[in-house]
Amino acid sequence: MGAEPIITGITRGGIVWTPQFVTLLNEEKCIGCGRCFKVCPRDVLTIVQRAIDDVDFDDDDDDDDDDSDNSFMTLANPMDCIGCEACSRVCPKACFTHEALPVAA
Repeated sequence: MGAEPIITGITRGGIVWTPQFVTLLNEEKCIGCGRCFKVCPRDVLTIVQRAIDDVDFDDDDDDDDDDSDNSFMTLANPMDCIGCEACSRVCPKACFTHEALPVAA
């Protein structure tokens, strides 16, 4: 038996394209800036407020320029992802993992 066929598409110009679907979002690295949320055309993401116990209030850790310390993005509707990878292109913390996926049976 061979490998399962991978989902592919064709661009308007006739070029075969393999979408890379979001499979994981590292919520611990996420700074909650919302850039990915703004560019996602399919409402795959949502913002979540961190629990007060999850927020690090230590002022000695000022070595990065986080946009937010009290929220993060999460995958709300990952099955709606079209594989465009726009979220990864705008993410300043490289929180996303994408992969080509097989055609559903």
